[in-house]
Amino acid sequence: MRPRAWIALTACLLVLAGLSAPASAAPSLTAAPYFMPLDNDPQPISDITGSGLRQLVLAFVLAPNGGGCTPTWDGSAPVAGDTTVAADVGALRSAGGDVAVSFGGYNGVELGAACPDASSLARAYQQVIDKYALTHIDLDIEGDDLGDASGAAKRFQAVRILKQNAAAAGRALEVSLTMPVTTVGLSDLDRAEIQRAEDNGADIDTYAVMAFDYGGPAASMAADVEKVMEDAHAQLTALRPDLSSAQVYARTGLTLMNGHTDQPSELFTQDTFTTLLGYASGHHLARLSFWSLNRDRVCTGTTGWVDGRCSSVDQQPYDFARIVARYTG
Repeated sequence: MRPRAWIALTACLLVLAGLSAPASAAPSLTAAPYFMPLDNDPQPISDITGSGLRQLVLAFVLAPNGGGCTPTWDGSAPVAGDTTVAADVGALRSAGGDVAVSFGGYNGVELGAACPDASSLARAYQQVIDKYALTHIDLDIEGDDLGDASGAAKRFQAVRILKQNAAAAGRALEVSLTMPVTTVGLSDLDRAEIQRAEDNGADIDTYAVMAFDYGGPAASMAADVEKVMEDAHAQLTALRPDLSSAQVYARTGLTLMNGHTDQPSELFTQDTFTTLLGYASGHHLARLSFWSLNRDRVCTGTTGWVDGRCSSVDQQPYDFARIVARYTG
């Protein structure tokens, strides 16, 4: 446990830096798209808050591209020396919002694969939590990291340490676990990841389902996502028999992708988002999110089928953000 004087000093420094967390335990981030603050032509925070959004999941913190167990934005910008993301976090909180930071993603090296043990991994995660006074973090586990039993054990043991650290400091820490989906809900690898969290004593607050890039049919995209989410709900209910059906919904997040996805069979329009906003509201899901806010604008110039900086569909800026911002849980 840290000395109280140290905790008080840290809190004062965070306030002076404009990064103080909410005075009490923060509510769950209910309407929070992913946003890359250092890549894919990030929009100004003042424009984002003008869309009605007040919550973001900032992506991604990874291990350095050259190796090591140091938290680094996109594998290239060390968190320790960051001022750009810190300024964005401060501006969003000044507008009444909050952020989570996401570790992992499809590309790069996840810290759980790079750090030698749970203790060093927890210290790397804690550095990010302390830097931005976080009350929420996200573990986005996909690609080679999904199915890595050793990496998963380290991650979830580290989560247990982080929750203990937060409790000792009198703060809350919410952890979401984000995973890809299949046409029949969670894959075997997804379910094994969730079970490893249980086996290692990690309290996961939100199971966020990436309901895109699974090959859904564009002609009935919203209906198919609802089917996949119901399949995932049944699987999560079986994996968490300690929770009621309503409690499982309340711990489930829905992550969409605006516009074209990496799968040519899929298409998420503004109408698709509106329909799925209704699904999330009807089941009181923990979070509605999408990948990504950087893409919430029309494409200009030459782009491929899918681009990280635009949606590849006809839209006004922040069309998708405005829909998601209406979600209240």
